[in-house]
Amino acid sequence: LTDRKVLVDKSRSGKVRPWRERKLENLQYGDYLQILNYKKAHRVKECGEVLRFVEDEQGHKKLAQTWFCHSRLCPLCNWRRAMKQSNQLTQILAEAVKQRKTGRFLFLTLTVENTTGEQLKSELRQMGRAIAKIFQYKKAAKNLLGYVRSTEVTVNHEVDQPMYHHHMHVLLFMKSSYFTGTDNYISQAEWTGYWQRAMKLTYMPVVNVEAVKPNVNRHKNSLLASAQETAKYQVKSKDILTHNPEQDLQVIDDLEQALAGSRQISYGGLLKEIRKQLQLEDVENGDLINTDSDDQKVDQVVREIIAKWDYQRKNYFV
Repeated sequence: LTDRKVLVDKSRSGKVRPWRERKLENLQYGDYLQILNYKKAHRVKECGEVLRFVEDEQGHKKLAQTWFCHSRLCPLCNWRRAMKQSNQLTQILAEAVKQRKTGRFLFLTLTVENTTGEQLKSELRQMGRAIAKIFQYKKAAKNLLGYVRSTEVTVNHEVDQPMYHHHMHVLLFMKSSYFTGTDNYISQAEWTGYWQRAMKLTYMPVVNVEAVKPNVNRHKNSLLASAQETAKYQVKSKDILTHNPEQDLQVIDDLEQALAGSRQISYGGLLKEIRKQLQLEDVENGDLINTDSDDQKVDQVVREIIAKWDYQRKNYFV
């Protein structure tokens, strides 16, 4: 076995893809599921065990075959899912800008007070209903072309019992008339009022809204940055794997229950239509092998590479 080499899979920009880190996290997550007696624990641990790549002469690799478990909290699947969501969303936004050149983007973050594990599922459901309600309010309805929304849950570990900070990122595609006059424009205070009303809250929630610049790449409020923020992980691995086993078990159990059957990302209006036009598959249930980024294209395939996870040496070997 000594002549087997460690897998190195780099993107075109030279960045090493984090297969090993994600697989180690995946195994820890699988162990926790086993302790919690989840039937799928065994399935989760087999996720991405053997990877088959095709490679071109330049050494660029593309994943050609493996088996993913598709579990909602799996660090391997989440990494692939976020890549795919981000690539799909980038395609959809590019097409939206082509179809409605004068449209403008807004990035909205909607938050509520932290909640407990028991309450999380019903709170997330309520959020989904509330956002649909906001888009029916007169001012929003007449200016909205389309939207994409995603839910993110972070964990507050500083307290005796883990508390959950669930919030929503919404990228809105608005008519250009939105910025003309108070009949159309919705101020931050109004958005806050809408969210408070739709969620039936007795307090003033924190709502953040900013205009997004479509052409500036890599800046905090550029369209690309907003797309990546919308498409990122629903739950980050560092929130469920903290080296505090007792708390991690509680958090994983809470999140498994709360997120079952929920959608992480959904589209509405023109963005939903464009998604259909582009015939993009459903990321939640779809294939995680092809994440469709240019980064993963290979020219003429010259060889196949099989990498297997080695449990003793805790790495992928070719």
